[in-house]
Amino acid sequence: MVNSAYWRGKRVLITGHTGFKGAWLSMWLLSLGADVIGYALQPPTKPSLFHLCGLDKDMQSTFADIRDLERLRQVVADTDPTIIFHMAAQPIVRNSYKHPVDTYEVNVMGTVNLLEAVRLAAAGGKSSIQAVINVTTDKCYENREWAWGYRENDSLGGFDPYSNSKACSELVTSAYRNSFFQSETGISIATARAGNVIGGGDWAEDRLIPDCIRAYLSKNVMSIRNPAAIRPWQHVLEPLGGYLLLAEHMVQNTGKYGGSWNFGPQDADVQSVEWVVQRLGTKLGNHDFYEIEPATNQVKHPHEANLLKLDCSKSSSYLNWHPRWPLDTALARIAEWLLAFKEQRDIRTVCLEQVEAYMA
Repeated sequence: MVNSAYWRGKRVLITGHTGFKGAWLSMWLLSLGADVIGYALQPPTKPSLFHLCGLDKDMQSTFADIRDLERLRQVVADTDPTIIFHMAAQPIVRNSYKHPVDTYEVNVMGTVNLLEAVRLAAAGGKSSIQAVINVTTDKCYENREWAWGYRENDSLGGFDPYSNSKACSELVTSAYRNSFFQSETGISIATARAGNVIGGGDWAEDRLIPDCIRAYLSKNVMSIRNPAAIRPWQHVLEPLGGYLLLAEHMVQNTGKYGGSWNFGPQDADVQSVEWVVQRLGTKLGNHDFYEIEPATNQVKHPHEANLLKLDCSKSSSYLNWHPRWPLDTALARIAEWLLAFKEQRDIRTVCLEQVEAYMA
């Protein structure tokens, strides 16, 4: 599990720290005593976990675009972090159909800019950077809808602009690692691929759990458009714990832990959309906020994968990383978070209680 003492005093830069996963990671690292710096646009949603938890008061933030190479280069040089988590992205599949150019610019050139900023900092000879983790997605694989999990050496692809842009980001990372960050530089470069990440505090559009939360709070009814789709669901703390564990190993052994890593759930937690919504409704004691879209519905939706699984044998074998919360527990934690939000409890306290429970 994550070594709490290791992170005390560590200088960590997170791009995309105002997003859902970035805010959870920032909060976790702050609770461990790390010196956390963020680079991102303003929070993309209202409300946002970033503001609900008051993270703007406890960490240094630069609000800027990942496509601004000069600004990013300056922040990397000035803050001189030891570890970088690159999470800034356009993360929504359906949004990538509407805005493909922006999606590629952010997800591909954003990665180029971050790695170029690291390269320039290292070339200056005074950099403290030892590990960079580029957070991509399980959707970066060429999805053949087969029943077994994808391994890190399976083909990259991606049907839609989002998924494909993340595959491109993986290739960019590999090229920079091979060209500029061999082991003698002392900088380890890795990518991390996670499944469908869920948890309290996600307010993004066109995501299942946020859509459920909005419908539940507004007492409206949401339509489940693809109930049979099967996804590798996992609580947000699962992959974040994997990223932290990976970073620890990367710093301690620069040459061994670069490359790509999967962080997905157990096979039992690869469930259908309908299963997840019904189980969440049971946790909340309310099934009135959703309806299953009938199969005869003629509305044409953009393509979405029906089946996608990850093989996490590499992370299990080399990092001793294993999922800790089954999907039923993850949904219970989401219901717990949502009810706390509805009761206007202190959200940061709720989140940190969940972090503590996860690490216990």
